[in-house]
Amino acid sequence: MALPGRARPAVAQPAYRHAAVLAAGVATGLTVLAACAGCGGTTTGTADTAVPGLPPAAEPAVAPPLTVRPAGTVRPVGNGPEGVLVDPRDGQVIVALRARRLALVGADGPGMVRTVAVPGTARHLQLAGAAGSVLVPGEDTDVLAEIDLPSGRVSGTTRVGRQPHDAADTGVAGRIVVADELGSAVSFVADGREIARLPGPVQPGGLASAGDGRVGVVDVRGNALYVYDARSMRQVARLPAGAGPTHAVQVGAGRVAVADTRGNAIEVFSLTGTPRRLARLPLPGAPYGLAASADGTSLWVTLTARNELVRLAVDADGTPRRDGPPYPTVRQANSVAVDETRNRAYVAGATSAGTLQTIDLR
Repeated sequence: MALPGRARPAVAQPAYRHAAVLAAGVATGLTVLAACAGCGGTTTGTADTAVPGLPPAAEPAVAPPLTVRPAGTVRPVGNGPEGVLVDPRDGQVIVALRARRLALVGADGPGMVRTVAVPGTARHLQLAGAAGSVLVPGEDTDVLAEIDLPSGRVSGTTRVGRQPHDAADTGVAGRIVVADELGSAVSFVADGREIARLPGPVQPGGLASAGDGRVGVVDVRGNALYVYDARSMRQVARLPAGAGPTHAVQVGAGRVAVADTRGNAIEVFSLTGTPRRLARLPLPGAPYGLAASADGTSLWVTLTARNELVRLAVDADGTPRRDGPPYPTVRQANSVAVDETRNRAYVAGATSAGTLQTIDLR
């Protein structure tokens, strides 16, 4: 199932989001929030449809045909897998599929446990709290769903802004933050309702909670990282984030790493106090999918232009560095999750064939 305004390339059929999103959304005059950066509550206004001087949003590289056998094992999982995460309690792997489905895959054994229906097709998945449920932002329904684990039952839904792309538990007063990609806004949700919607990013994409109430949201069209405080529900900073950022992940207390996909680099930011960029590491290969260890000392990055997964060590000062040789991946490795208990990585190959790769890490 193709989402509205989303082109599906014939080669490998990766999930190309951003350029088509602008054509379908901002260019036709979206209804978005009025410019009141840092204010709480929900208001409406008209977007600047011209968006002068901004380049197209970055995309994952079109992965070349495989020339090396992927590491580990590969199993079919369903059409166009994108978001992937691991339930740390039992190792169950949850994969977002097209057509409003999740695949629930056992940690051990070759078979897929089952697929379940959810109220929207998601690109990203994140856990609500430490474990127990998963947040599913339905891009085609404008609904944020919460799904119980391991059952896969829908426990709640909340209508948010247009085309929610990513969502995270902020750890503050039960508040969840949502990137409304076609709404040029960020929503805060609590107790099953939207409690605030803040304008700001032209096209919000990936996001990450950094702890202590701070959240980083990538503006994939404005090439920036917006920083919000979940307690006050206000914007506190806007930082340059390279030539084409896409995704973010927490790397230790108060820090997030951002994939500068078009700029071929990883950037690390501190969101505590006065937010600032700590380091930038050149990383050729169009870095895209991100996962990190719980303590933030290891960062895993998919390089879609090379069909590779690399590990970066993150030093105490936030500086990332290459650590070990890459792992060959399935084609179009747009997403990765790591199971620290079992020392495994799971990579989703976002093609129509739909594969999930399991790698036992060194």
